[in-house]
Amino acid sequence: MAKTKRRYLMLKVVCLLLGLCSALAASGGSSTSVVPEYRIRLYHTHTNERLDIVYRRGNVYLPEALERLNHYLRDYRTGDEHQYDPHVFDLLHELTSSLGRPDAEIDVVCGYRTPRTNEFLRSRSVHTGVARHSLHMQAKAIDIRLPGVPTAELRDAALELHRGGVGYYHASDFVHVDVGRVRRW
Repeated sequence: MAKTKRRYLMLKVVCLLLGLCSALAASGGSSTSVVPEYRIRLYHTHTNERLDIVYRRGNVYLPEALERLNHYLRDYRTGDEHQYDPHVFDLLHELTSSLGRPDAEIDVVCGYRTPRTNEFLRSRSVHTGVARHSLHMQAKAIDIRLPGVPTAELRDAALELHRGGVGYYHASDFVHVDVGRVRRW
């Protein structure tokens, strides 16, 4: 009888270990911690495209997601793409989270701009806020709105993060954020 009990206990231990090994393999080797996912939801006001994407897991940026984001944030006037600084996406994620709206869809007014598009916009009197050396040309900036959040509140939240430049365009109803040096206008 004792021998049967030992076999039964041994079998339970083996099953338990196999279950743990399976779970460990499925989790990619992480034994107890859950790897956080970083997601952003975007709506492009000029192309009417939407994108809901996990761009990072833990400390690892997902190359396929970054490629999709580069395409999504292309210069919509020319179709040219540029490799975006992924810290811009971290900034957007942190910004929506700081406003208590981590799942909010962000309206994108402007992403990447080619130097030619940037110069075109600078030459038009309506676009007096276009910098000659804009970080949009380096894919380190984005102009946004957050539906349901006044742009002044969005600006203030971005300023509190101290993560880069923040421009407030009240008349055009958007906020510029970038991952350059900390500054405001």
